[in-house]
Amino acid sequence: MAMVFSEDQVACVCEVLLQSGYMDRLAAFLRSLPSISPSSSSYLGLQGAESVLKARAAVAFHQGRFTELYALIEGNVFSPRSHSLLQQLWLRAHYLEAELQRGRPLGAVGKYRVRRKFPLPRTIWDGEETSYCFKEKSRCVLREWYCRKPYPSPREKRDLAAATGLTATQVSNWFKNRRQRDRAAQGRKGGQDPHGPSQSRCYLGGGSLVCVVLVQVDQTQQCCWSF
Repeated sequence: MAMVFSEDQVACVCEVLLQSGYMDRLAAFLRSLPSISPSSSSYLGLQGAESVLKARAAVAFHQGRFTELYALIEGNVFSPRSHSLLQQLWLRAHYLEAELQRGRPLGAVGKYRVRRKFPLPRTIWDGEETSYCFKEKSRCVLREWYCRKPYPSPREKRDLAAATGLTATQVSNWFKNRRQRDRAAQGRKGGQDPHGPSQSRCYLGGGSLVCVVLVQVDQTQQCCWSF
């Protein structure tokens, strides 16, 4: 007999598993729910249905089922609180498909062309211009932390997200991409430090992350502080 969950319970389980990154468990939980079509909210209320649809989209991306991901996003209207995650899934899926077709990673120009070819659907976009670059102060804080600890813990990622105004997923992806770039740079430069010397202080106090950073980037020094 299938277990019966309330709308709030379903929404809570989906959100917790999604935020924790337990995609296999999330997929199993979704399979345990009564069958729901991508456009249906007959079983759950609006909030619960959105949590389920968002979770299904994340699982579809994780399993490489991009056609299903696109159908879920384009066939359902999501509230602004879900836009950030779904926009990332939409773009990353199209980037990955383009990379598979071309047989090489996309650069900034390649990603720009993909975004022009596959603009965000209005179901996950409020029509305002979207910036694909982090603010300089946010990047500066992430660079400083990276110089000391390239592999931050989940809790540190959450702290950095709160301090920079980014999501935990954005912070995690930034560190992952930076490590990949640095490994490639080390290979080209024979093991030289790819991000150059830095002098910094960073500490948590009173619930705020405070950083003073002097980082060598592209032969120029950048100093920033905040949070």
